[in-house]
Amino acid sequence: MNVATLAVLAAAAEEHHGNVQAETLWYGVVALVLFLALGLVTLSFRNVANRHSPKADAYARAHGAELEGGHGH
Repeated sequence: MNVATLAVLAAAAEEHHGNVQAETLWYGVVALVLFLALGLVTLSFRNVANRHSPKADAYARAHGAELEGGHGH
């Protein structure tokens, strides 16, 4: 066999899988959903220090700590 025959046989034996973009679309969809879910978790912890500052100030007063501007302020 010569090189041309081997090239023709190799090209004929190559498998065709279809549209690569459609097959890999789900990787992007899963990554986007995961990113959005983690973003919602991060967003849920916004302003937590200010939400609990009266409780922290009351604790500091009860235990004799000096209040220098409050908790997180």
